[in-house]
Amino acid sequence: MASTETGTAEQEPHGAAVSARKAAGSAAPAAPPAGELDLSGLEAGLDALDSVVVRRATVGQLLLKKAVPPLAAVALVLVVWQLAVWGKVADPTKLPAPHAVWQELVDRWNAGDLFTIIWTSVERGLLGFLAALAIGTPLGLVVARVPFVRAAIGPILSGLQSLPSVAWVPAAVIWLGIEDSAMYAVILLGAVPSIANGLVAGIDQVPPLYLRAGRTIGATGLRGAWFILLPAALPGYVAGLKQGWAFSWRSLMAAELIASSPDLGVGLGRYLENMREGSDMAGVFLGILLILLVGIAIDQIVFSPLERWVLRSRGLSAASQ
Repeated sequence: MASTETGTAEQEPHGAAVSARKAAGSAAPAAPPAGELDLSGLEAGLDALDSVVVRRATVGQLLLKKAVPPLAAVALVLVVWQLAVWGKVADPTKLPAPHAVWQELVDRWNAGDLFTIIWTSVERGLLGFLAALAIGTPLGLVVARVPFVRAAIGPILSGLQSLPSVAWVPAAVIWLGIEDSAMYAVILLGAVPSIANGLVAGIDQVPPLYLRAGRTIGATGLRGAWFILLPAALPGYVAGLKQGWAFSWRSLMAAELIASSPDLGVGLGRYLENMREGSDMAGVFLGILLILLVGIAIDQIVFSPLERWVLRSRGLSAASQ
């Protein structure tokens, strides 16, 4: 009996401890390991990123964001310009009033040659840029992928990019005469290096893993360039295209300013020089403003949307921008 009572007495504390542990377990579940906590937090953070909804801006918001700031800047420039005229900062023959420039614009419109002047230069600029694109793109690919070619002409391309385009005008006129071909030659010499160097810079930033993966699936040679290199290098390539257009437009204006022939017609550069020869400062200001507006318009219509699309496709820009 004594041994039985002793065994019962010894088992009672053990049963009480088990009951206490069960009660504690039902009250508070056991904490998971620290590694599981970290993973669950990471998954929650990723889910939160995926659940972010980018709201499309309304038309009013877009106008407020895109149109109001440049219009305010233009208004400020006009006010300062008019105040400078009223304050007689310069002689009226050197600083025309805004309304005088506006009147020159109206006169050109009434004469019916405003659109012709603008289109003559725009057509040359676009055709020259497309030719530079057709030459600069394969040249950039070869320079980027062939070490010998890169060592041979890479520095030359960089030097040509820094050379002012106006330096080519006398040589182009002597070689090709005062013809449209001389204009296009100057555009090519100004734009091709920028396009090629932009593509080279973009390809240099492509991760080598992309190229190895492309070779694994058979994308080599021209297929690899088209399906792997160009898409991966697109941000740098688009930047080179923007700079190439800027060089094309500047090169064309320099050529039109210097080369003069009835066969060439009157573009913006020639119009600007004609106004300079006639000491018509209102016409000179109008020519400068038209050159500036055409450059801005091409950038905003063609290159800025292309750049935004490239950035959005890579998650580098919000969809509402």
